[in-house]
Amino acid sequence: MENLIYALTGAAAMAVLVWLRTRFFGFLAQSPGDYGAGGPQFDIRRHLDGPLVCDGVIYGPTGRVASRFKGDFDITWQGNTGVMRERFEYDSGAVQHRAWHLTIGNDGRIRAQAEDVVGDGEGWQKGSAVQLKYRIRLPEESGGHVLDTTDWMYLTPAGTIVNRSQFRKYGIKVAELVATMRRKDAA
Repeated sequence: MENLIYALTGAAAMAVLVWLRTRFFGFLAQSPGDYGAGGPQFDIRRHLDGPLVCDGVIYGPTGRVASRFKGDFDITWQGNTGVMRERFEYDSGAVQHRAWHLTIGNDGRIRAQAEDVVGDGEGWQKGSAVQLKYRIRLPEESGGHVLDTTDWMYLTPAGTIVNRSQFRKYGIKVAELVATMRRKDAA
């Protein structure tokens, strides 16, 4: 009985340590304020505008590459309201289309809507980074699950945007995406 108590106490302590690491030191611990002072200023109305190309990989829950993709984006803005039309081609041959409807507040707050997003996505642009959080519904052929998504986009000095996204179900990371976006004429 004493050994069981030690084992349970040890397991609980380990779970708390993992949670603390994730919450305070990992990907999810970033905040837009972390990027307010450094690097080039990321204004999505300027840097996500016109035709862009995208290349990326999706990692599964074990950290291995599950899919590769390329994308073409066409983005238009009228003041603080924009539409980002995306076309993705996956290494499986599958093609996916999405249209994001974006609204930028004067304080840098972002509201994002898309057909496969449950409710509104919310985020911030600050300094050299943009953060978006939203719930995405996967296609039925992928299980139709709703995943909590955290997107971070970082503007590099050369103007390339590096995108890192994590997808979670019940708080557990089930996939990660890493991609680059750049102007079509620079590709």
